[in-house]
Amino acid sequence: MPDTPADDDIERALSSLADGWTIWNHGEDGRLVLAYRPDVFNADDFPAACLPTLYLTHGKRTRRPGTNPTSRTDDTDWYVTLYLEPDVSAENERFPTQSDAVSRALELAKAFDDGEIDYRELYQVPRETYFDRLDELTGSDDCDERSDH
Repeated sequence: MPDTPADDDIERALSSLADGWTIWNHGEDGRLVLAYRPDVFNADDFPAACLPTLYLTHGKRTRRPGTNPTSRTDDTDWYVTLYLEPDVSAENERFPTQSDAVSRALELAKAFDDGEIDYRELYQVPRETYFDRLDELTGSDDCDERSDH
């Protein structure tokens, strides 16, 4: 598949990916999976199943991470979803173009790396010890406030 100007723009945009994130997979169909700090989500430091991931898909994902990524609707929009675990995610955000979706994914990646995402609200069952460790990893402002209690 030949490169198009849009592909070049996306590649250029991805070069500004926040330091803690890695391009885990970039499919020819435009799908993109970004992983946060796979070096520490290695089952020794943090649970591997809790690896934060950002998924950018063409069409809404109908299945969770670790399953067939081609199982999707025929929707023409692009979606960005932040997963903290296979069953813990933020809402899908929909975008009319791949470029818009990549921009949002990069914004989310930076916000997460800077400790600006309130991941606690995504969990139905609190995991305070895990959250404290994740706060330290991301440099979240909540880390200092919570240590006062």
